[in-house]
Amino acid sequence: METPFLSVLAMVAIVLLVGVTGGVVYLTLADWRDRRRQQDETRTLKRSTAKRR
Repeated sequence: METPFLSVLAMVAIVLLVGVTGGVVYLTLADWRDRRRQQDETRTLKRSTAKRR
């Protein structure tokens, strides 16, 4: 009777671990993408400001 409970508990733990890992990967990629986009915008603004002078 104890074995099915432990199996279900182990499966829940694995699903939660995969979910949390996926969330961390998503947030890391989103942060990287946003930082890259912000750097591109900064470079573009610097170029356009330099051309005006």
